[in-house]
Amino acid sequence: YRMVVRPALLYGAECWPVKKSHVQRMRVAEMRMIRWICGNTRIDKIRNEVIRDKIGVASIEDKMRETRLRWFGHVRRRPMDAPVRRCETMECLDCRRSRGRPKKSWSEVIRHDLRTLGLVE
Repeated sequence: YRMVVRPALLYGAECWPVKKSHVQRMRVAEMRMIRWICGNTRIDKIRNEVIRDKIGVASIEDKMRETRLRWFGHVRRRPMDAPVRRCETMECLDCRRSRGRPKKSWSEVIRHDLRTLGLVE
């Protein structure tokens, strides 16, 4: 699971501006696979935390946060003229935004992760 399934689930997740719906879908997919590996079904009514403790894996949400912050560290260590840093500050000037709430940016997700863990940028 840790060598094949989790990396496939998390591929590219370090640079997504993740929404709650994304996290929920990843959580569901992960637990389906873990239950299948253990031979348990939802009918057995075993809690997710119990199954995770039995196998010894962390939640996919924690792993997503870990990979995002690892990528954030790599990006921060790059010089300001590096392409990845230029993309970080790039904005679309002549684009029309659709109605409603503005889309969550990657930097907002990182700020939330840092605040959750009590870290400072």
